[in-house]
Amino acid sequence: MEDDFEFEFAEDPKLSVERYEEMIRNQDQYFFDALAFENIVDYYIDKNDPIKGLQVIEYAVSQHPFAAIFHIKKAQLYVFTNEIDLAFESLEKAELLEPSDADIYMIKGNIYESMERHDDALENLKKALEMAEIKDEVLMQISFVYQNMGDYEEAIKYLKLCLENNMENQDALYEMAFCYDVLDKQEESILFYEQYIDSEPYSFAAWYNLGNAFHKLSLFEKAIDAYDYAILIKESFASAYFNKGNALVQLDRFNEAIEVYRQTFEYEPPNADTYCAMGECYEKLEKMDEARSFYKKAVKMDTKMADAWYGIGVTLDFEDRHFESLHFYKKALNIDDENPDYWFAIADAHYKLNNLTESVIAYEKVIEFNPLDVEAWLDYSSIVFEQNDLKKCVEIIAEGIKNNPDSADLYYRFVAYLFADGQYNEALNQLQIALSTDVEKHFLLFEYLPQLQSNKVIVDIINSYSK
Repeated sequence: MEDDFEFEFAEDPKLSVERYEEMIRNQDQYFFDALAFENIVDYYIDKNDPIKGLQVIEYAVSQHPFAAIFHIKKAQLYVFTNEIDLAFESLEKAELLEPSDADIYMIKGNIYESMERHDDALENLKKALEMAEIKDEVLMQISFVYQNMGDYEEAIKYLKLCLENNMENQDALYEMAFCYDVLDKQEESILFYEQYIDSEPYSFAAWYNLGNAFHKLSLFEKAIDAYDYAILIKESFASAYFNKGNALVQLDRFNEAIEVYRQTFEYEPPNADTYCAMGECYEKLEKMDEARSFYKKAVKMDTKMADAWYGIGVTLDFEDRHFESLHFYKKALNIDDENPDYWFAIADAHYKLNNLTESVIAYEKVIEFNPLDVEAWLDYSSIVFEQNDLKKCVEIIAEGIKNNPDSADLYYRFVAYLFADGQYNEALNQLQIALSTDVEKHFLLFEYLPQLQSNKVIVDIINSYSK
């Protein structure tokens, strides 16, 4: 029997699976060598069928009782089925048979990490590191543990070690970018990637991450150059095209951005994010029909894309279709009800429709979610001013100044409201603060209350600061 039914690893793995399944159908007992069994187990793992994988392992252990690999595979399957105690039992058996197998400690480390037992995870992963022939994967896992512990400096240290072991580990390059981003150390990130590129000039992933670091520092021209190098090395790198488009948008080069976004479609199917980005470019170019068309394509692909619903509203508002725009702003708000931009748009639309009460409510939401929005404080107070509630106007701007103490625009408006309310001494005090903050903006006071231009005291104070 053994001569007839011993199947060697050299044969096609698919054939091993077919013969194994034939053995099960025939309720027979064939002999497979250990490597053939490994192939069969891996086949069922790939098929996402842990039950059959465990059945194969039972046969494999009966024929190869001293092979640690099957106990390791069993542990992996038990982890997959969330039977952690059984996974540990299998790893203990594997350790008795082959205590120097790095995979045992790698799996243990990953289990402990899933249980948030970081110290135990590190102990096992570092043991695996000592034994592993190929070390970069273990170093990556150690880095993940440190990331989960919030120690990103240590995570970077292990990612650098990972790349020393395997300069082509792209996952490590992306993780490095993430860690530097969390630490807000873009300059260090740039230095690292530039040094890396000196050694590996054809790494598209390194150029891409360098571009992202430049982008975060608002060095958009440099970002575009880096993305271009990434694209030159890997023409089909859709993410590099997309991010290059984003950088062009930041430079107001909207026509170029549209063409770059369009290039992503050559290498990946169109998606809602790209359609929305193209819609925004057309909107900035004031081509509202085209903008609306792309925003509609975006929401057709992803009904939860709030920015695209908002974009449709913006295009309608531009065409003075304020009532229609409200419908789309509200659709965006239903998805993200704490977005101050959506509340601002709703406030503005209600104001244009003379729905002043609704506008005030919306402006209150804007400053609740973004108290640093100076424009919102000014607009909110203007509506209240129109309703002749000067006391409330003064209160609103005073609160705005607490949140934005360096805003000359708010101080000049504050002066205007204080004068209008008859609080002349306080108005003059605030005028001096406004002038100290930004004398060049004193025209804002006259813009809001033109009659103050004939007030000699005010003009004299302004002149004294202008000299």
